[in-house]
Parts: sequence; structure tokens; C-alpha cells
Amino acid sequence: MPHAIRVHEIGEPEVLKWEEVEVRDPGPGEIRLRQEAAGLNFIDVYHRTGLYPQPLPFTPGVEGAGVVEALGPGVTSVRLGDRVAYGGPIGGYAEVRLIPADRVVKLPGSISSERAAAAMLQGMTAEMLLRRVYPVKAGDTILVHAAAGGVGLILCQWGKALGATVIGTVGSDDKAELARAHGCDHPIVYTREDFVAEVERITDGAKVEVVYDGVGKDTFMRSLDCLKRRGMMASFGNASGPVDPFDALLLARKGSLFLTRPTLYDYTLDPADLQQSAQALFEVVSSGKVKIEIKQRFALKDAAEAHRALEARQTSGSTVLTI
Repeated sequence: MPHAIRVHEIGEPEVLKWEEVEVRDPGPGEIRLRQEAAGLNFIDVYHRTGLYPQPLPFTPGVEGAGVVEALGPGVTSVRLGDRVAYGGPIGGYAEVRLIPADRVVKLPGSISSERAAAAMLQGMTAEMLLRRVYPVKAGDTILVHAAAGGVGLILCQWGKALGATVIGTVGSDDKAELARAHGCDHPIVYTREDFVAEVERITDGAKVEVVYDGVGKDTFMRSLDCLKRRGMMASFGNASGPVDPFDALLLARKGSLFLTRPTLYDYTLDPADLQQSAQALFEVVSSGKVKIEIKQRFALKDAAEAHRALEARQTSGSTVLTI
């Protein structure tokens, strides 16, 4: 029987259990996927801890890639043996899984299953943020928090390819060099530098058009001070914890700011939007404009160890769970 990581109670990484599971034949509109790699993301932590509640028990993981090994009734969009990848729904920490056929995309030959597993959720999140939440144009200045993380490195590269000046926050000099090597024009080491003051200095007081913030509580309020009038704050994650409630009038006082809390689910719910987002990602990766940096690999059965490293800020770039 195949194995999967199962969560029977919310809590610390120790609740991630490696167990045998039975995977049924696919139903109407489903496929059975034999996975070759799964991605690691902070949303997996949110599911494990109950910040984003899931019915118990469940298999975490929202990103992966592999080979189609069975088709359910009515499936015509993929064939047996196709290499496919996905960025949701949940259930990715598994050797074999079921998934709706309209939630997967076919992989081009230029992109490996491992690289796709590292790129789908993070890469389509970057596509959503840069092209649809706030369409970045040449001449814009953007601020990317956690610029050396998985989404951050993609945002830096893709933003630079779109013609933006990229400012990014990182936690160490090593991460600053990593971000710089991936398109970040001005890395700010937030552990010793005030990022608001540095943004003011770098932009000669003009500030930025948009802040992309996946950190949450620790950066949110001060990020508003980095925005131009009518600037956009895109808060898309809670790595440091959820943002505290605040008075919406603050957005007016700081310059009629825009605030959005986007989710990839809402931007890819329509299968056509999913396919378009994935194809845009595959194009920039295949062209070399965006490189997917896999900096850590863990065996799937060692998912708890991977979660500990992620939460301790010991990772950079993307992390994959190998199967």
C-alpha cells in the first residue's frame, strides 16, 4: 500500500504521521496521480496548526507533480502517463493521491516534476501578485518581504523582468546575496536595518507602488509607511502570525491606500484561469527569466523535520519533499 503523511490532531510538527493509506479508483472527473515530488509551503504549517482549519484527519500539502496512473469516468483533458502538476487542492503529502482532473496542468518537457513541485503554488502566487493583483509595469518600484524565500525569489526575478526596481527584506547577509543574485536591486537586512527608513532612502522619499507581504504580523503595519499615495498593500501570508485588527481609516490617513488579501484559490478557481496562470509561469521559467531555486530536499516521510526548518527560518528558496 502507498504511504502518506496524515494529521489526526492539530499541533506541532510531531503530529505529522507517516502511514499506509488506501487510495481508491478515481471517480467521475478525477485522476489518480503517482507523485514524484511534493512542495513545502507555509500554508502547510497553517493547516497543521489549525490557523486554516481542515476536517480531521487530513493529508497536508497543496503542491506536487507526478504521472497520471488512472482516469475516472469522463476525464478527457489528460491521458494515462501524462506528467502533470498542481497547486491545490490539499492532499499533496502522499505517494499516490486522487485529484480533480481540472485542477492539474500538463508539464512541458523542459520542466522536471521536482522543479514543478517547487514552483506551482509559489510561482502561480507570484504570477497572481505581479500580473493581476497589482500589474507591475516598467518603472515601478516594489517592496518584497522575505525576498530570499520561495515566493520571494520568484517575485524578485519576475518583477525585474517586468522592468521594476525591486527592494527586498531578508534576515541575513547570505540571504541578501541570494536575493541580489535573483533580481533584487536593494536587499535590506531587516535584523539590523529599519526597512521603512531604507525604503525612504533608496527611493529618495518617493516610496513604492506596491508591497508584497507574505510575512504578516511583524511587517504589516510598517509596510503601509512604505507606500506612495494610492499605493497597494498585497498581504498574502502570515509567516510571523496573523495581522492584528486595525481601523480602516488608517488607510485613508496614510494616503488613500489600497489593501487586498488575495488567495490563489480565488484567482485560479476557473480552470481557464488556472491554465493561463500555469502557462505564464512555464514560459518565464523555460525562458530562463525566472529560475526555480531548490535549496532544500527532504524525504516525504521526514515532513516533520522539513516543517521545523521552515518555521525556524532555516530555509531559503524552495523546498521539495522527495518521493
